[in-house]
Amino acid sequence: MNLAISLTLLRIFFVPLVVVLLLTKGETMDLWAVGVFLLAAVTDLLDGYLARKRGQITTLGILLDPIADKLLVSAAFISLVELHLVPAWMVVIIVGREFAVSGLRSIASAEGYILEPSELGKSKMVFQVVAITVLALEPRFQSLHLAGLVLLWVVVLSAVVSAVQYFWSFWKRLDEGVKRHPAPHVVVPGDAKEPEAKDVAAH
Repeated sequence: MNLAISLTLLRIFFVPLVVVLLLTKGETMDLWAVGVFLLAAVTDLLDGYLARKRGQITTLGILLDPIADKLLVSAAFISLVELHLVPAWMVVIIVGREFAVSGLRSIASAEGYILEPSELGKSKMVFQVVAITVLALEPRFQSLHLAGLVLLWVVVLSAVVSAVQYFWSFWKRLDEGVKRHPAPHVVVPGDAKEPEAKDVAAH
C-alpha cells in the first residue's frame, strides 16, 4: 500500500470522528470538528498530488478517492442537518447528486468509456469544504450567517448544474455509441421462410 492510498484511507477513518465531534456538545468541540474536517480535506489534495508525482496512480486509489470524498462531505452535511444549521432538502440535493453521478460513472464505465470531470465538478469539493467550515462555525461566530447561507446556495446550484453537465455528456456519448454501433437486425423465423415461399411461387 502506497502513501497516497494510506492518506485516502485516513480520510475515510476521519469521517466518524468528524461526526462525533460535530454532534458532541462542548465549548471547543466545534473548533476540533472543523480542524479535523479540514485536515481530512487536505488529504484529498495530498493523495492525488503524491500519486501523480510518484507515479503511483492505481485502480484502488482511483476507486477509493471519490468514495472518501463523498463519505466525508455527506457525513458532515448530514450532521449539520442534525444541528439544524442546514435545511434537510438542500442536503438531499447535494447527497443525491453524489449518488446519481457515481451511478452514472459506473454505467459509463460498463459501456467502455470514462466521464471526464467538468471544471465545475472539480471545484465543487472546494465549495463544499468552505461551506461546511463556515456553517459549522456559525453558532460561534454569528457574523458568518450570511456567508454560510450564500455558500450553501453556491454548493446546491453547483451540484445541480454539474449533475446536468454529467448527464448531458453521458447521453451525448451514449448516442454517439449507438450511431457507430447500431443494433443488429433481428430476423423473425417466420419472415425467414417468406422469401423461400415467394421463390417457390415464382417457379
